[in-house]
Amino acid sequence: MGYIVRATWTVQDGHEEAVLANVKALTPLSRAEPGCQFYQAYQDPAAPQVIHLFEIYDDEAAYQAHGASQHFQDLGFEKSIPLLANRERWFFQTIDAD
Repeated sequence: MGYIVRATWTVQDGHEEAVLANVKALTPLSRAEPGCQFYQAYQDPAAPQVIHLFEIYDDEAAYQAHGASQHFQDLGFEKSIPLLANRERWFFQTIDAD
């Protein structure tokens, strides 16, 4: 079963390029994590201040390890999240077919 996270980051005006650069740097590092099955950032060109993240992990522990990783501590918590006007997260579990 997979643990799914959908996050939406709304960036403060004027900080879009900095946060986007951090997300681009964070993506390959996150994809390389042992428990990460899928990690993709995306945005609507008409609303560049809103960045969405779609993530799939083996389980909740793998997601917690992602949040505790040095790259997320640096690029996420230290460099990006302080530049956000809003941060929302939703958590799901996959429905596996028999």
